[in-house]
Amino acid sequence: MKKIEDQILVIFGASGDLTARKLIPALFNLYRAKQLPKNFVVLGASRSDMSDEEFRDKVLLKSSYLNGNGAEIDEKLLHDFSQRFFYEDLGGTYDTEYSKLRKRVESLKKSFNTSGNIIYYLSTPPTLYETVARRLSESGMNTQNNGWKRLIVEKPFGYSLETAKKLNQGLQKYFTEPQIYRIDHYLGKETVQNLLVTRFSNSIFEPLWNRNYIKHVEITNAESVGVEKRGGYYDKSGALRDMFQNHLLQIVSLVVMEPPIGNHPEEIRNEKVKALKSLRIMRDEQTLFDNTIRAQYVASEVKGEEVKGYRQEDGVDPSSTTETFAAIKFYVDNWRWHGVPFYVRTAKRMPTKVTEIVIHFKTPHHQIFMDSGVNSKDNKLIVRIQPDEGILVKFGVKVPGQGFKVERANLDFYYSSLSETYVMDAYERLLLDAMQGDATLYARADEVEAAWEFVDPILDYWKNGKDVRMYGYAAGVWGPENADDLIDDNGFWRNPGENLADDPGYCVIC
Repeated sequence: MKKIEDQILVIFGASGDLTARKLIPALFNLYRAKQLPKNFVVLGASRSDMSDEEFRDKVLLKSSYLNGNGAEIDEKLLHDFSQRFFYEDLGGTYDTEYSKLRKRVESLKKSFNTSGNIIYYLSTPPTLYETVARRLSESGMNTQNNGWKRLIVEKPFGYSLETAKKLNQGLQKYFTEPQIYRIDHYLGKETVQNLLVTRFSNSIFEPLWNRNYIKHVEITNAESVGVEKRGGYYDKSGALRDMFQNHLLQIVSLVVMEPPIGNHPEEIRNEKVKALKSLRIMRDEQTLFDNTIRAQYVASEVKGEEVKGYRQEDGVDPSSTTETFAAIKFYVDNWRWHGVPFYVRTAKRMPTKVTEIVIHFKTPHHQIFMDSGVNSKDNKLIVRIQPDEGILVKFGVKVPGQGFKVERANLDFYYSSLSETYVMDAYERLLLDAMQGDATLYARADEVEAAWEFVDPILDYWKNGKDVRMYGYAAGVWGPENADDLIDDNGFWRNPGENLADDPGYCVIC
């Protein structure tokens, strides 16, 4: 592993939920695994009035979010780690002069010998990104004369193509593009990264990864929960902005991309941008009507409990037309994927929480077992991102006995079988990458804008189109009844269970 240089991590919005729930547990796990540099300090900064000790108690010593990954937490280790944490009160606003913050950083740099390397993590609303970047610049805290400076920002990266461009331009006034790290926690998941290895390191897959052998590609992101306490935010966002534009199109780019010339971060990111730019943008209303479905969950009974409909959720407009289910069919205009439909859906209040990619292979051109029922059971490669992470290949085998009755068998791999291998949490991996200066799993400005270019016309149609429909689906089912109509040749979605290998009759007995 590349050696990590000494550095300071400054977290803006340090008193917020994300810091305590995701960032600090990830840092503690890295510390416990001896992955952090010897000279490493965390400085929290926000508008809350807290001392260093109160900050340590909140995010570490008295936090309910830390876990021992199956083992009891070493209290001495935790206490030692907490001594690297400090806090600076910015006052009532982030739009203030940062000279006091700079003095604190310089003091910590001197005390802990961290050199001039600093990561600024903006765990704040996106409306504050440019403000914080500007204030850092005005205080001379963005210069790289004495050590590097990096800026990590959380999604959403804009609300539309126009706002995404404005945000990118706003950040680039004060930090260069190589300094900016746009974090998408989905790309930190081991199974998403493994997609690159599955494709480009295996000669049994890469030669088949094209229109000659693949019938269609299906990606599902399902959540069993509703909007919970995020009704106010979600009602202004919706499923397409919340999940599809960022997480799912990032996954699409890894499926679609051409082999990079090497594993350097920019070489991989260049191919991802090309992939997103090759998506066929749908602009006319008939195409959008035929290839997009949106829906909302309505009140229902799930596992014996009454579940609210979306419009009854706290913070949601009672007449809202915000989608909680979005299914999109689209094509990729390049040589590899010409004519291959992609089907991507994301939704709330599904029967189970699951994210997976399904590659449907074409049936053999000459079928000698037509009467065996095999023609309705295509070969599939399934990459399960969560839960029960792993890879499953479905292929035909002969059923013992007379004749040639064919049934599908499973060839599978599970990350849980690697009992002695610790699989990093997404934030652990992404924070470690940023500390090393590895931007492979971070989104670049042109990548973000390419994704919005594809999504913007869909959002505009759903808002202003004349034949737009909002379907309903009962909470706890796999979306509206007409969702299968999107798939060609009377096909249907694979509705996965919690376990990766979930065929009827299949069970795990040990």
